[in-house]
Amino acid sequence: MSGSRLKTIAIAALLVINIVFLTVIIMDAVADVRYEREALENVCAVLRAGGIGISPENVRASGDIRTMRTARSLEAEEVIARAVLGDTTMSEQGVIYLYENAERGTATFRTGDFEINLNDGAILNTSDALKTVQGLLRSMKIDTSEPSVSIGPFGETVVAVGAFRNASIFNCIIEFEFRGGSLMTIRGRYAAGFEPAEDGIAISSAGTALLGFLAEVVREDRPDVQCTQVLSVEAGYRHRVIGSFGEGVIAPAWLIITDNGQYLIDDETGEIWPFN
Repeated sequence: MSGSRLKTIAIAALLVINIVFLTVIIMDAVADVRYEREALENVCAVLRAGGIGISPENVRASGDIRTMRTARSLEAEEVIARAVLGDTTMSEQGVIYLYENAERGTATFRTGDFEINLNDGAILNTSDALKTVQGLLRSMKIDTSEPSVSIGPFGETVVAVGAFRNASIFNCIIEFEFRGGSLMTIRGRYAAGFEPAEDGIAISSAGTALLGFLAEVVREDRPDVQCTQVLSVEAGYRHRVIGSFGEGVIAPAWLIITDNGQYLIDDETGEIWPFN
């Protein structure tokens, strides 16, 4: 048998082996998805038996969510301030950094939180508040989920929730308040300086979170955790500031929206509290 024919047979054999291995991997993945689906359906059945209506279709898969370290970024704060105020002068008072532009307004950054107060007319809402905010967020270089708009007695408020790798950071909320056709105030929290945490945990299953939630609902000493219908379950993060200069973590968490309000679950500790 010629050498070229042997080479052809060897290549064909390797292709067959690779196809077999790929088929096994795909079958295992399909089996895992089916198992997770069945497990979630069983948990939903337990909740319904406990008097809580829920559909597996309203539960968002967890994805690759794990604890990350965060750090205060003075560079990011300057980008935010300049995106809104233009050229500024900066002064500091301990851990508080203040950016000022006499014609446009001031921005104050603390450990984990910030507030920008604008002069009337500095940023006009000429067409659409949502589009104005989306443009500002791009300039501020802050990742968020899709902002939402609410109408109040004095104007419009646009709310954006921070995000990391397409997962929400539930308590990193930024509010943009418009009054009389002008953007007047931006306030909230954002996270920056992401790095893997050496002891970081990956998020657990939605079923585990839901069973923990059910346990709190049926407890007599938790009147603040009550519902009869779970409307949605979403995996994401909770931001915790743990250092004096803003060092912290984003840790896996679950947001459960019910007919009685919203609840946040710390995936590591299992702690549950109202989040309205």
